[in-house]
Amino acid sequence: GGVDVYWAASPRTFAALAREGAWRKLALERAGLPERIGNTSLADGEGYYTATEMAGFGFAVAPAALAARQLSAPTDWHDLADPAWAGQIALPIPARVGFAPPIVEIVLQAHGWERGWALWSQIAANAVLVDRGATFVTDEVASGRCALGVSIDFFVNSAIANGAPLRFVYPRQSGVNPAHAAITAGSANPAGARAFVDFLLSESGQKILAHPDIRRLPVRPSAYDGLPTGYFKPFAAAAAGQLQFDGEAARPRLGLSSAVFEQMLVQPQQENRALWQRIRAAEAAGKSVAAARKLLETPPLTEAQAADETLRRQFADRLEGGQDAALSPVETGWQAFCQTQRAAARRLLDEVGA
Repeated sequence: GGVDVYWAASPRTFAALAREGAWRKLALERAGLPERIGNTSLADGEGYYTATEMAGFGFAVAPAALAARQLSAPTDWHDLADPAWAGQIALPIPARVGFAPPIVEIVLQAHGWERGWALWSQIAANAVLVDRGATFVTDEVASGRCALGVSIDFFVNSAIANGAPLRFVYPRQSGVNPAHAAITAGSANPAGARAFVDFLLSESGQKILAHPDIRRLPVRPSAYDGLPTGYFKPFAAAAAGQLQFDGEAARPRLGLSSAVFEQMLVQPQQENRALWQRIRAAEAAGKSVAAARKLLETPPLTEAQAADETLRRQFADRLEGGQDAALSPVETGWQAFCQTQRAAARRLLDEVGA
């Protein structure tokens, strides 16, 4: 449609359009530009698009709300499973909110399939779910309705720049989402397009991205020299082992894991929350309810089943609202499995008087 440069923060879109032949080779000079950060690629291996900036996943917190509720700022995802966070976490629904699908996979990659879903079960029970078209995660936190929101840094930085009393916490187990630039195959002005992409990647262009009004994460390490104390330094974090999330490995499973999250934790959230309240109360009273806990923590399929390419393709287009389609037979099976697990957990809790 006459576009010369496509510049956006959706890696899966760039990959899909590359397969359709939408881009021309960039042939960039990459001196000073790393190919990777942690486990995240910053350049297309075929040379059709390249990252120009990054955003990090983590937690928006309201210091005043934390103090009022006597909560400490979390350092990692497992902190959000603490019963003290019940009702205090604004959590975007992965299948429905554009930036959210990778958050499921960040936890699954960090903790493994079984432990990761167990952790998500506990976190979701503590959460207030945020749907698309509803309030923003940052609004939930800035208003004081929640003390913390799971988000991506540039939304929170934008709110902070507009006066919101928030700060952003990068958890130990996190990842980055790169924004890429590409030149279209049909560009009428490829020289001008190349000049623009070159500028984005130049020292001066990268410094602009770090301006207080923008606050993105540059992909050129030298652009962090001289930035204010406290500005997140992702290359240093990656060197310390903090950014191990592999977005490319996660991408084929994003739709699937978001659909599992929907049936296991979103649709039955009120029932799950009540069961977790009973489990936590029983454990505090010294009762043994490990079997009931295990039932709520178990996902409706194994990691080996989730690796099936045919199954993954079935959910490839089920993001950002695609879950509104009629349930597939597979999802109906997941739903039934989770219902059975909850019913069994309820019986076990009844038996021990929890």
